[in-house]
Amino acid sequence: MEHYLDNGIQFVPGVGEARAKLLERELGIRTMRDLLWYFPFRYIDRTRIYRIAEIRDGEATLVQFRGRVTGVNYAGAGRKRRFTAVVSDGSSQAELVWFQGIKWIEKRIEVGREYLVFGRPSFFKGELSLVHPEIETVEKAFSRKAASGMQGVYSTTERLASVLGAKGFYLLVCNLWTVAGDRIEEYLPEALRTRHGLMPLREALYNLHFPQSAELLRQAQYRLKFDELLGVQLGIQSRRTERLAKLGGFLFPRVGGVFRTFYERKLPFPLTGAQKRVVREIRQDTVSGYQMNRLLQGDVGSGKTLVALLSMLLAVDNDFQACLMAPTEILARQHYATFVRMLEGLDVRVAVLTGATRARERRQILAGLADGTIHLLVGTHALIEEKVQFHNLGFVVIDEQHRFGVEQRARLWTKNAQPPHILVMTATPIPRTLAMTLYGDLDVSVIDELPPGRQPVRTVHYTDAARLRLFGFMRQQIALGRQVYVVYPLIRESETMDYKDLTDGFEAIARDFPLPQYVTAVCHGRMKPADKEESMRQFKSGEAHILVATSVIEVGVDVPNATVMVIESAERFGLSQLHQLRGRVGRGGEQSYCILMTGEKLSREARARIRAMCETGDGFRLAELDLKLRGAGDVNGTQQSGMAFDLKIANPTLDVQILTLTREAAMEILRLDPTLGEPENRGLRELARRYCGRERIDFSMIS
Repeated sequence: MEHYLDNGIQFVPGVGEARAKLLERELGIRTMRDLLWYFPFRYIDRTRIYRIAEIRDGEATLVQFRGRVTGVNYAGAGRKRRFTAVVSDGSSQAELVWFQGIKWIEKRIEVGREYLVFGRPSFFKGELSLVHPEIETVEKAFSRKAASGMQGVYSTTERLASVLGAKGFYLLVCNLWTVAGDRIEEYLPEALRTRHGLMPLREALYNLHFPQSAELLRQAQYRLKFDELLGVQLGIQSRRTERLAKLGGFLFPRVGGVFRTFYERKLPFPLTGAQKRVVREIRQDTVSGYQMNRLLQGDVGSGKTLVALLSMLLAVDNDFQACLMAPTEILARQHYATFVRMLEGLDVRVAVLTGATRARERRQILAGLADGTIHLLVGTHALIEEKVQFHNLGFVVIDEQHRFGVEQRARLWTKNAQPPHILVMTATPIPRTLAMTLYGDLDVSVIDELPPGRQPVRTVHYTDAARLRLFGFMRQQIALGRQVYVVYPLIRESETMDYKDLTDGFEAIARDFPLPQYVTAVCHGRMKPADKEESMRQFKSGEAHILVATSVIEVGVDVPNATVMVIESAERFGLSQLHQLRGRVGRGGEQSYCILMTGEKLSREARARIRAMCETGDGFRLAELDLKLRGAGDVNGTQQSGMAFDLKIANPTLDVQILTLTREAAMEILRLDPTLGEPENRGLRELARRYCGRERIDFSMIS
């Protein structure tokens, strides 16, 4: 049944058809509900009334004063025509200026009358001036019901502001409240509101738009944040319940000869306690009868790949195939080489499939997958092609999951009639509490230990003025037998971005590090696969002392002898990328270094990222800051950055306490009423639909 608030915005007084179309086009506001849930982004204090003589240049961004109009004037012509009014309060005078809406304003300005004036002050030759201020007769201003004096400021667009005027949007909300305020229906059960101390919905919406006090505004914000995050959690948790009920998982009851032989004889080093814990968690999932859907996060170098291989061997021991999808050909081939080396002597056939695989080899691989003679497949996006069909795929690993589009990850999910177990891995850590609440339908495993013997990477920040010092340090490290990465954000110079580029950088390094004493290799995304592979071979073998590259080497490249990572124009990279690049060094026993090169001028956000990188090597601490800077991403859909879901007021990064409470509340509600079919939960069913709608593919089930 359609609710009154679902009526079009054109029915609000002061809107009409033309403005309704403009509101929908500019802000996506189509219904009364949309406008009611379009909240102010800040509030201004309307309690203080200045004397004009008290207003000083630069002291206040917005001011309010009362004054009597002593004269009006017109100046200019055409588009440059303006209307001015001079007002005085006895202490001094000010000029009010309008360039637009002159016909409207001149009818409302009366010489000799006193007005309340509000706007942004500016000074010209010592004289106070306000352009397009809000004005209201003193009689009307002081006849209104006393309020807290806090007035909401709404985000708008230039086009809307030119049509509605400075105060127009606020007045639309006032008009909406007169026709819709009494139509707001509560959707939370009273017992739930009482348990969590939540104010009624109507009162909360009123105090968000028209705060009666700072404390009531805080309570209103808390109530609406709780609603949004509860809606998200109800959707996530109900889908998790459905998935567990509908999707049976393949059973891996045996820990067979392949796993045991590898574990007892082939492990390159003893597992850490965290690795053992995660292997046990995966093992328990694969004997539960439910399809596993697990997120494995661990810092750079924590040993996630070894855990993935052990899990894939569990599948092989139980007559299933397994595959691992990596984001780059370099990483895929490195995984393949690692698996082949580690599994030597075991009856496990491994293949690698990428876009560069030759036609004859591809046909052989496809045949081996179809008849089951290939047990483990490693590859890139090539794995999701339609022609790639498995005999019995039981376990899927997606490495560096943030590097794939969500739809790409989802296509691996459908390679079997019955969905395989899914393990997604990321070296971009997410704070544990946030991960467990945001990814509420996933099981979360964390490897929070590094293998013994690893030394922390020392990170320093240099500006361009220290380049000679940098080159001297690189020579010292090369003289000690070490190797150096130099990473650039761009391959060639850009007209639109003032960043260092690889082409110029390579030429500069070639001049300062000449042959034959120094050998420099190059690796970037536009090179032919064979050329990239040759460059990486030179660097891995030690033939090349310096590798000049783009962020193509961000993940998976493992050269233990490389001890220096130089990142040019480091301000260009996000925190997770910087941390990943830093993870390419420190993989051997020697002290390693990460040098962040920037220009002299940095934005506040870039400076915060650089400072954080220098202060900590803890990926989880960096993730906290990264989430605050970038947002959490759309967990349920396909958006990879920005804020999660269609949230108007809640912020999962900042509101973790509320997020945790709503997760617990959602689990309890669904335990008692799994389908939200009880009459008292009708509103909750609508809330879950609004914030976790089912019209899209449920990508949350594949992370």
